[in-house]
Amino acid sequence: MEKRSAVELRRPFLSGSRTSAVLSILVMGAGQLNNRQYGKGIALLLLHFASLYVVIAKLPHAVWALVTLGEQQTRLEKVGKLYQQVMGDHSIYLLVEGLIMIFLMFVLLAVYVQNVRDAHHCARLREEGVPLHTFRQTLHFLLEYRFPQIAIAIPVLGVAFFTAMPIVFMILLAFTDFTRSHMPPAQLVNWHGLETFRDIFRLRVWSETFYGVTLWTLLWAVGSTLTCFAAGFMIALAVQQKDIRFKKFWRTIFILPYAIPLFVSTLILRNVFNGQFGPVNDYLELMGFGRIPWLSDPEWAKLTLVLVNMLLGFPVIMLMIIGVLSTIPGDMYEAADIDGADGLQKLRLITFPTVMYTMMPILIMQFVANINNFNVIYLLTGGNPVNGNYQFAGHTDILITWLYKLSMEQGQYNFASVIGIFIFVLLSGFAVWSIRRTKSFKEERL
Repeated sequence: MEKRSAVELRRPFLSGSRTSAVLSILVMGAGQLNNRQYGKGIALLLLHFASLYVVIAKLPHAVWALVTLGEQQTRLEKVGKLYQQVMGDHSIYLLVEGLIMIFLMFVLLAVYVQNVRDAHHCARLREEGVPLHTFRQTLHFLLEYRFPQIAIAIPVLGVAFFTAMPIVFMILLAFTDFTRSHMPPAQLVNWHGLETFRDIFRLRVWSETFYGVTLWTLLWAVGSTLTCFAAGFMIALAVQQKDIRFKKFWRTIFILPYAIPLFVSTLILRNVFNGQFGPVNDYLELMGFGRIPWLSDPEWAKLTLVLVNMLLGFPVIMLMIIGVLSTIPGDMYEAADIDGADGLQKLRLITFPTVMYTMMPILIMQFVANINNFNVIYLLTGGNPVNGNYQFAGHTDILITWLYKLSMEQGQYNFASVIGIFIFVLLSGFAVWSIRRTKSFKEERL
C-alpha cells in the first residue's frame, strides 16, 4: 500500500465548503473537525455543549422572568400551629437575571455565526490547496496580528455589560409600576406599559414639574457654560498680556481653587452665601446695604448657583485658553499691526476665532456636563427653595437632582427612569449633533 502524502492527510473528511458550513450550523466545531482543525474544533464543540446546557436549563427561566417578573408574592403560610414567612419572587432580581441571560445569548450567537464563517472560509482555502494553520499557529496568529482587536473587544464587552445593560435596565423600569408601594419581595412589580410616560406628560402635577425643571435645566446649562467660558477667556487674556508681570504667580493663584475638592469648596461657599450668618451679607450690612436672600429666594438662588459654578469652573477654562493663546503665531498680530488693526479688531478677527476653533467641542461637552451637574446644585441648595406647585422638586432642582429625589428619597423608580431616558436621549442627541457640526470635527482635528 502506498503511503499517503501529508496534503492528503490534511484534506477534509467530507469535501466542499458548504458541507463544512452546514456541519458547523448543526454543531459548533463540527466543520472545523471536518477540516481536520482538531484543537479549534474541540474547543468549539465544548462551547457548543455548554451553550446547549445554558439554553435548555437557564434560558426558559430567564424568558419567564422577563415576561412575568415573578408570580409568587412573599406570604405567610401556616405550618402546624405557627405561621412562617415564605419568600416570593423578587421581580427586580428576575429582571436583572433575564437581562444577563439575553446578553449572554447575544455573545453566544456572535460566536456561533463566526464559527460558521470560519468553517466555510477554511474549507475554501483547503479546496484551493492552501495549508491551514494548526491550533498553536492560530493562537500565535491571534496574539501577533489580532492583538489590537482582542484588546479592544475585552473593554467593549465590559462597556456593554456595565454601561449598556444598566441603561437597558433603566429603560425597562420605566415600563413597570416599580415604586415604593410595589417594592419586592413584599410586592411584585408588574409591566405597566406606557402609563408612566402618559402620566408625566398628561397629569398636570407631573407635567408642570417636568417642563419647569427642564426649562431651568437648559437655562442653567447655558448660563453656567457661558459664564465659565467668559471668565476664563477674560482672565486668560489678562494674564497673557505682555506688560503683565509674575505670570506664573497669577496662573497659580487662579488655579488653586480647582485644587480643593469640589464638595469642600461648595460647602464653604454655601456658608459664605448664607442669608442669616454668611459673611457676604455681614459685609453688605457694614457698607449700608440690606441683606440679600442668596439661597432662600428662587431668583437669587438661581443667580447664586451660576455665580458659584463660575467661581469653581473658570480655572480649567482659563488654563485651556492660555494653552491655545500660546500657539497663535506672533506673525499674525504683527501683520495685523501693519494693516492698522486695533486691539479690538485683533481680538475679534484673530484671537477669538482661534480660541473658539479649539474650544468649541470642549464647550459642547461642558454644556452636556452642566446638564448633569449634580454636585453644585445638590450641595449648595439641595434643590431648594421649595416650590409648592412641583412634585418632589424645588425651584433650583435640575433634571438629575429631581431624578435623585424621585429614586432615592421618594421611591418613584418608574418616574425616575422616564427622566433618565429623557436625559440620555437629550444629551446623546445634542452632543453628537453639535460636535459633528463643529469645524474642528469636519477637518478631523478634534
